[in-house]
Amino acid sequence: MSATETTRTRLVMAGAFVGALVLLALSMVFSWPVAVGGAASTPADEAAKAFDSPAGTCLDWPAENPRAMRLQDCAQPHVFEVTGNVEISAEYPSSAPPPDEKRWQEIAGEKCTAGVAAYLGGKLDPFGKYTVSALKPTDDQWRSGDRKLRCGLHRVTAQGARVRTKGSAHGQDQSNTYDVGTCLALNDKTPGDPIECTRAHAFEIVGTADLGPAFPSGEFPAPDAQKTKLAELCGQVVGAYTGGLDLASKKLTLTWDTLQEQSWAAGSRKVDCKVGALLEDGSGLAPVTGSVKGLGLPQQPPLSNNPPPSTPGG
Repeated sequence: MSATETTRTRLVMAGAFVGALVLLALSMVFSWPVAVGGAASTPADEAAKAFDSPAGTCLDWPAENPRAMRLQDCAQPHVFEVTGNVEISAEYPSSAPPPDEKRWQEIAGEKCTAGVAAYLGGKLDPFGKYTVSALKPTDDQWRSGDRKLRCGLHRVTAQGARVRTKGSAHGQDQSNTYDVGTCLALNDKTPGDPIECTRAHAFEIVGTADLGPAFPSGEFPAPDAQKTKLAELCGQVVGAYTGGLDLASKKLTLTWDTLQEQSWAAGSRKVDCKVGALLEDGSGLAPVTGSVKGLGLPQQPPLSNNPPPSTPGG
């Protein structure tokens, strides 16, 4: 299975307690609500300090209460990492009205992308796990003269949900991989967001394959060459993960993504090895319930690979 053809250079404008959080992904805009009443779970002064953090700071806030922004050790799970601050007062003097949502997105792309790439080591993988992001001032802050754009990055799923990460993104491999054992939801016959493996899902991540040692010259390997090597590498990790399970006996299949040339140029070398099931008509993925971990060993609970319920006239 090839990597997604959709370029994943995405832009996020996040305000948490200080503004609206929106995600631009191609032509779609996703938004998360910002609490406007009630007591925040984090003191206002802590949230204000977090909002004005320097580059290299990591921030976290609960999805249900973005007002509760707080500083977070980057070694701990967090949703946002600050990469730098940009002043736009030259373009927007004190008399200028605040930009509309579309223009804010354009400004963040213009002002933040290069800095984020530099922060990551000089290159940004457009198909990688990190997304260009920004914190913007509220209308009240704008009226008081705040013209600072707080650039940063975070990770979002294909459906726009934020995923907490551990460790600073600075200098990290940008490969878009998940932790081994993660299951991805089934979303209209295609993979969705991470989900509990006890629930019906599309794929289970059974391992990570590193293509770097296989192609040491550094030249981008053709997709067919990647597939040949990945069949070997993923075959090794799935055997260890499942305890030697015969996938075919469970109507399961092993698959993987290939890397795009832009990702390779940015230094990404790793892909997920995944186990899922195909619908009998080949039109997409079938739901799988339960983990395949250790199923090849004795005295393990059975795995459920249930076909989707029939629909009238289907």
